[in-house]
Amino acid sequence: MLNKTGLAYGRVWHLVDAKDKVLGKLAQRCSIALRGKYKPIYNPANDTGDYVVVVNARHVALTGKKATQKNYWWHSGYPGGVTELTYDKFSAEHPTAPLKKAIYGTLPKNNLRKQHMRRLFIFADADHPYEQNIVRSYENGVTPHTDMTTAPAASTVISQQRQQQQQQPEPTVDTNPHPTV
Repeated sequence: MLNKTGLAYGRVWHLVDAKDKVLGKLAQRCSIALRGKYKPIYNPANDTGDYVVVVNARHVALTGKKATQKNYWWHSGYPGGVTELTYDKFSAEHPTAPLKKAIYGTLPKNNLRKQHMRRLFIFADADHPYEQNIVRSYENGVTPHTDMTTAPAASTVISQQRQQQQQQPEPTVDTNPHPTV
């Protein structure tokens, strides 16, 4: 018998195509999957999230004039060590960095943040090495079966396994110790 709770704790691989998706909305959806908030066993203190693979990160969209007006800045720790870049320059140097920073900013500021970020894989183009791991694909805002906020189709897996068990004939056991010829 399958344990349904074990299926809920299993980590699912999501494929997200970032081409022409709005940066902030995409980051928020990815953080939901990384945290596992759509699972029935979600608890903020437990790490129940999934893996997320984002492709075409260099083609993410921004609304309004953010491409020229949005600034990214950091400080080296030395006097006068502030570095500031606009989105255009920052994304030209590091195509995946704006999306990574946006997802990092949407995650809660606690000890699980680094663990969530370890399960995030961002690629600038469509090529990635995790093709065989992908279970759910997030295309055009919805997954093939349901919206991304619902639990994975564990019931489908269970029903398929039950069908396979029913299709296999049970071995016949001869209880007669003296076979007839």
